[in-house]
Amino acid sequence: MEHSILEERYGLSVGRIREILEECESPLALGREAAAYFKGQAAFILFLDQVKGELANEKTEGFPSMEVLRERNERLYGDISGAAYEKSFANPAYAGKLLGETVGRLLSFLAAEIRGGIAYVYEGRMEEWVPCLEVFIEVYNLFEEEQAGELTQETFLSELKEALYYYVSDYCDVTVARRIREQVDPSLDYGIRIVMDSDLSDLRYLYQFGEYITEQEKRTAAFLNSLPEETIEQMASVFTEGYRRGFELAGIDLKKKKTVELRYCVGFERLLKKVIRQFAAMGLSPVLFRAAVGAANKRQHLKIGYYGAYANRQYEYDHRFDNALFLDKAFKERKLSVMRVTYEAYKELAAVYAGPAVMETFGEEPFSYENKPEAYQLSEKQKRLLVELSSQSAELVNQYIKGEERSFAIISWPTPEIGADFEKIFQETIRINTLDYEEYKTIQGALIDALDEGEFVEITGTNGNRTSIKVALHPLLDRKRETNFENCLADVNIPLGEVFTSPRLSGTAGVLHVSQIYLNEVEYKDLELTFLDGMTVSASCQNYESEEENQKLIAENLLCHHKSLPLGEFAIGTNTAAYAMARKYGILSRLKILIIEKMGPHFAIGDTCYSHSEEVKVYNPDGKEVTARDNECSIRRKEEPAAAYFNCHTDITIPYDELGEIAAVRPGGSRITLIKNGRFILPGTEALNENL
Repeated sequence: MEHSILEERYGLSVGRIREILEECESPLALGREAAAYFKGQAAFILFLDQVKGELANEKTEGFPSMEVLRERNERLYGDISGAAYEKSFANPAYAGKLLGETVGRLLSFLAAEIRGGIAYVYEGRMEEWVPCLEVFIEVYNLFEEEQAGELTQETFLSELKEALYYYVSDYCDVTVARRIREQVDPSLDYGIRIVMDSDLSDLRYLYQFGEYITEQEKRTAAFLNSLPEETIEQMASVFTEGYRRGFELAGIDLKKKKTVELRYCVGFERLLKKVIRQFAAMGLSPVLFRAAVGAANKRQHLKIGYYGAYANRQYEYDHRFDNALFLDKAFKERKLSVMRVTYEAYKELAAVYAGPAVMETFGEEPFSYENKPEAYQLSEKQKRLLVELSSQSAELVNQYIKGEERSFAIISWPTPEIGADFEKIFQETIRINTLDYEEYKTIQGALIDALDEGEFVEITGTNGNRTSIKVALHPLLDRKRETNFENCLADVNIPLGEVFTSPRLSGTAGVLHVSQIYLNEVEYKDLELTFLDGMTVSASCQNYESEEENQKLIAENLLCHHKSLPLGEFAIGTNTAAYAMARKYGILSRLKILIIEKMGPHFAIGDTCYSHSEEVKVYNPDGKEVTARDNECSIRRKEEPAAAYFNCHTDITIPYDELGEIAAVRPGGSRITLIKNGRFILPGTEALNENL
């Protein structure tokens, strides 16, 4: 019954939108600019209706030619790709120029929501698509009324904003609930069925996802198809075994879990298929969901889930704060309420969710984002609300998916965008991801033994790097049984190659500086952070001529709207093989933090690596317990949970060639130097220099 009602609403909406398209042929009724907007959006919606019919036919008749699929895909994303975006109403700058800043911003928001229809149509998610069509019609009607003089300008703007606000808020119980189900319910298997049921040698399967497909995705899939079966087996095994080992080291019973969440980039299906089968052998069913397409579920410009190529990174960035339209206290409470009800309804599935297994990619050309004044921005009040929402959401999730009962794994592979040496770099990456576990266990053990003698660690830069910081360590009661540093091998965080700790905040102070780094897909130039008692007290970068713009970038993307963040992690990366690869092929700027963090000391601002699982005992291979799992912020979880966590964790790495010295300083002041001028000099670690 519900399905038939949705189909009826859908049919009525499409019929009305056909009329709107015809009405907009004559721009006099609405004005030329508004008519152009509604005509363009109506045409796109009707094209999606055509695609809906074509997809239904293809289920029985099979795929059309590669050329037909490519043309359809290009038409779906043509409005925002390349130079076309400059004259797209999804571009808030263009919409604002033609329609005025206030109206343009609102209609650009709606255009972005309508673009989510691609996912809804491909997956048959009519319960999310139909309300979007209905609000489009409602907005069109408001324009008609305003032009006819039935609404004052003030009333028109108020009702326009209200229509979009309630579109998001009223259907939060559908959109947010769906997002939660996608994480824990393996029956929502749209993506899984494509991976498992398709003939992966026929690259036309790539277009089934509805994601933007370029030659890069085709080339990736073709390259993976060319690899021997034993290579694919090895690539998958290091990933799935790392995931399993993460549970083992944390003392968590994986047999109690039934689902594993997969995240990856389209093009890696042959590898993912093998991963799924290996997880099945462990008793785990996959859950796989698309990166969010609606503002109610997006996390700024970041993509979490599976996704294809970026049609336009600037488009994603322009809409990163579209939630400014609707984020208020009422929405925050409504979203939390929907989350609570949904998790309660699916608590049995949530209880057997094991955690995410993430396959990242690297190699994409670095992109410099433009901050557009026409794009939505959060007010100071909204920033505080977002911090509260993130904190309370995390607490709620942890009630149903307990941090101490889950784990994760993450690995990274190159894409063809990395350049002409793609295949060589891919083979090098396989080697880096499968380095000798036993050799690194011994080398990193030597580093940890030396570090555990220290009261604090001093790190200084060289070659223009201004870093000079002292990292305080927790006191050890019994060094024979306890350690501050975790020996990170090929388990959850692949490739291997780091020792890390949660520092003591009190006494941690100094300056951290890097000349260039990419964090959360944003480049920072000359980034400098100053710490006092483990908390950031100032931050600066030189991305823009305007200091105001620089501070805005840091506040939004690095501090995540917090006034200050703790130093949640200090680590020493030991994967000199990865560093050598990066230097050999000149790809340092193309690497993701997952690999970069293994290529020198790194410092994470935000929560510790043990966030929400501090009570789980962690042991190194030598049997010592890692006792530094808390700091002065996280320990507050027992009395004031909302103040304990910041719900962010960003790693900042100093490369070896900017590293002057790392030394452990004993209580009496004597020093143990581990690294000097970018080279390991601690006895037992010299083998790491061979790659340098």
